[in-house]
Amino acid sequence: MNTPAEEAIAHLQALIRCASVTPEEGGALDYMENTLRGAGFQCWRLPFSEVGTPDVDNLFAIIGEGTPHLCFAGHTDVVPPGDPAAWTHPPFGGDIADGAVYGRGAADMKGGIACFLAAALAFMLEGKPRGSISFLITGDEEGPAINGAKKVLDWMAANGFKPDHCLLGEPSNAREIGEAIKIGRRGSFCATLTVKGVQGHVAYPEFFSNPLTGLIAALARLKGEPVDGGSKHFAASNFEVTTIDTGNTATNVVPARCTAHLNIRFNDLQTPETLIRWLHDRIEPAVRGLGLEYELRPGSIASNFYTPPTAWVKTLSAAIHEATGRKPEFSTHGGASDGRFIKDIAPVVEFGLCNATIHKVDEHAPMEHLQTLTDIYGRFLRKYFLGGQPL
Repeated sequence: MNTPAEEAIAHLQALIRCASVTPEEGGALDYMENTLRGAGFQCWRLPFSEVGTPDVDNLFAIIGEGTPHLCFAGHTDVVPPGDPAAWTHPPFGGDIADGAVYGRGAADMKGGIACFLAAALAFMLEGKPRGSISFLITGDEEGPAINGAKKVLDWMAANGFKPDHCLLGEPSNAREIGEAIKIGRRGSFCATLTVKGVQGHVAYPEFFSNPLTGLIAALARLKGEPVDGGSKHFAASNFEVTTIDTGNTATNVVPARCTAHLNIRFNDLQTPETLIRWLHDRIEPAVRGLGLEYELRPGSIASNFYTPPTAWVKTLSAAIHEATGRKPEFSTHGGASDGRFIKDIAPVVEFGLCNATIHKVDEHAPMEHLQTLTDIYGRFLRKYFLGGQPL
C-alpha cells in the first residue's frame, strides 16, 4: 500500500497531465471528481457562464455531516506554458527528475491539491470524524475569476454548505515548507489614465499640446509619493505603472492622446473610493495649465482580506511546527487570490508549496516538499477534527 506522500505524487502527476490552461478543464476536474466520488464524497460539477466571459467548469465535493466543516479550496487551471521547447521536461508530462515533479501547475497549485487530496483520503481511512470535509476546486483563478470561486461560493451558501473554516492551498512559502501562513492579501486596483492634447508637428510647439508632458508629470507625482505607510497587518500600498501607449508610429508628430495603465496593491487603509481620490488629487494639478484634459477610468478591483490567527489557524501552525520544526510567520504578503471571495463566507488562510518556480519555465515541486506538505495536512486534519480543542 502506498504512503500518503506517494499517493500525493501520483495524484500530482495525473493532474499535471491534464492540460487545464484557463479556462479549459482539461480532464483535471474529471480526475478529482472520480477520485473523490470513489472515496465516498458527494460531488457537484458547477459550470458557470456570463456574457462576454469564457465558460468555466468547477467542482464542489463534501463528505460527512455538520460541524466543524473544513473546506479545502484550490484551482486546477494553470497559466500557459509558453514555448514547450524551452522546457527541460514537457510542461504537461508530470515527469520526475532530480528529485522533483516537473510540469505546469506543479507548484501553482496542483501540488497543493494533490497533497491535501492524499492527506484527506488517508485521514478518512483512519475512521469517520465528526463534521465535514469539502473541496472547492475552481477553473478560472488564473483568468478573469468571474465564473469560478465567487459563483461556487454563492451556490454553496444557497445550498447550506457554508464552511466553518477554509484552507486555501496556494503556494505560500518562499524556499522551505513551513515558512509562512498567509492570513491575508492586499487588494488590487486597476485604472486607465488617458491624457488628451492637440496633435501637431514637433517643429511647431505653438500649434500643439503634448499629452505626454502631462502624463509624465502626473506619473512622476503618483510614483514620487507613497500611497500610505502601511497598517498593523499590511505593508504599504504600492502604486505601479504597467503600460504607456500613444499609438504613434511617427517620430516627428506629437500624438493627440496617450494612455497609461495603473495598478495599486492596496491594504486595509484603502478602499477603491479613497484610491480614486488619491489619484485625482495628484493627476489634476500635474496637467493643470498645460492645455490638456484627462480621463481616469477605474478597471478591475480585487478586495483585500485579513483573517485573525485564532485557534484554528494556530492549530495549523502547530501541525507545521511538528512536521518541520519551523514556526511559520503569519504573513499578508503577495498578490490577490480566491481568498478575497472566500472571506465573505468563511475565515480563510493560505498554506501550500513554495512559489519560487510558479508561472516559470520548468515549474516543479520537489518530492521532499510534497512529502512534507502531505504530512502537515494530515497532522492538521487530525488536530482539527480529533483534537478536542475549541476552534
